[in-house]
Amino acid sequence: MSNTSVNEVIKEFGQLPSTDKEYVAEIIRKQVIELKRESLAHRAEEAKINLKKGFVKSGGIKELLEDLESD
Repeated sequence: MSNTSVNEVIKEFGQLPSTDKEYVAEIIRKQVIELKRESLAHRAEEAKINLKKGFVKSGGIKELLEDLESD
């Protein structure tokens, strides 16, 4: 979306009655939540793939520090 479009949306939003503003804000909030959910699901899928490919290491703090020191 271009900057002009964003400005137009904000301008139009400002002209709405309070109840409509609340309704629109709730819809946008739900859409943002859904985007975050989708992003999290995508990351979880990537993590599963990395685990299957053997790109994931496990261990405790000691192993983590040893691994970091060896890089």
